[in-house]
Amino acid sequence: MVQHPKNPSQLPVIGWREYLQLPELGISEIKAKIDTGARSSALHAFDIEYFERDGTPMVSFKVHPRQRDNHPTIQTEAKLLDKREVRSSSGQAQLRPVIQTSVQLGDEQWSIELTLTNRDDMGFRMLLGREAVRRRFLVDAGNSYLQSSPLSPQ
Repeated sequence: MVQHPKNPSQLPVIGWREYLQLPELGISEIKAKIDTGARSSALHAFDIEYFERDGTPMVSFKVHPRQRDNHPTIQTEAKLLDKREVRSSSGQAQLRPVIQTSVQLGDEQWSIELTLTNRDDMGFRMLLGREAVRRRFLVDAGNSYLQSSPLSPQ
């Protein structure tokens, strides 16, 4: 893990949208909206199923990592950290599964909590919320892809 300076002016700058990787989930590229108005991060997930493995609560789910595209479909699973009530931007409360996983943006990789929800009707398959970027990056709301670029055409 990279130790970041306490002086905010020395933090790396990211745009309002960036390409991320979620290596533990097998997602090599996903376009995310950096949303400092959202406390938590959220990932588009469907066919969510709960199960136990050796007494540990788990969750399996599918992900469509590309915007406005149902291919490819990635089937993955993670340890269930919690179930939390999250209020959407429309004000509706929803009980969501929460997992912890690593995220990579440019040369940075760190652990985040991620809620799973169906984001089919949303513009981005992933939101990176303020808890995930706090004390790690500055956000330039007028620019995009300052720390990333697409690996494949979207």
